[in-house]
Amino acid sequence: MTQVTWRSTLIAIALPLAACGTGESARYLIDSPPVTTGAETRVSVRTVELRDVSLPTHASGTSILVREADGGLRPIGNAEWADDPERAVTGTLAQLLDERSTATVAAEPWPLRDGPSARLDVRIDKMLANVSGVFEITGQAAVSAVEGNPRERVERFRVAVPITEISATAVTEAQGRALAALSDDLIGLLR
Repeated sequence: MTQVTWRSTLIAIALPLAACGTGESARYLIDSPPVTTGAETRVSVRTVELRDVSLPTHASGTSILVREADGGLRPIGNAEWADDPERAVTGTLAQLLDERSTATVAAEPWPLRDGPSARLDVRIDKMLANVSGVFEITGQAAVSAVEGNPRERVERFRVAVPITEISATAVTEAQGRALAALSDDLIGLLR
């Protein structure tokens, strides 16, 4: 005779419910827009190590959030980031800096035996979409010289780009454009 226990009943109920919940969520990449062919910006260093980008809690979670009119941050449906946001933002910025400048840029840890010419530390305070139609990134960047150039300094930044609509696709596209604009600002620190 089969004996039904609470444990087996709960498992029998939970399995179908768990299977139903996964079909509606989508995962999105933090990605940059394609680099247009053109001249790279000349900088004063040959190589740059980009330290792991520091993200605030609201930007480092898996949910894609939007700031509502009341100031509250709420997820956009079941949309989630496909990768760890800190790792993805660091990798995207390193790629953009490498492609848009004359320096060779890599994320930490520095992969070569000879060390980098400079280190770049980016700390993001805010990185989010607003229902007002703007994606904003604010924070602070510091460049430190290893071989004497560039001039060491710390500067604040603010980048804002328009969002066409409040959807996960539009937010991720706007974030890519905002990271591209931020990379241009960071290149200015390396001159």
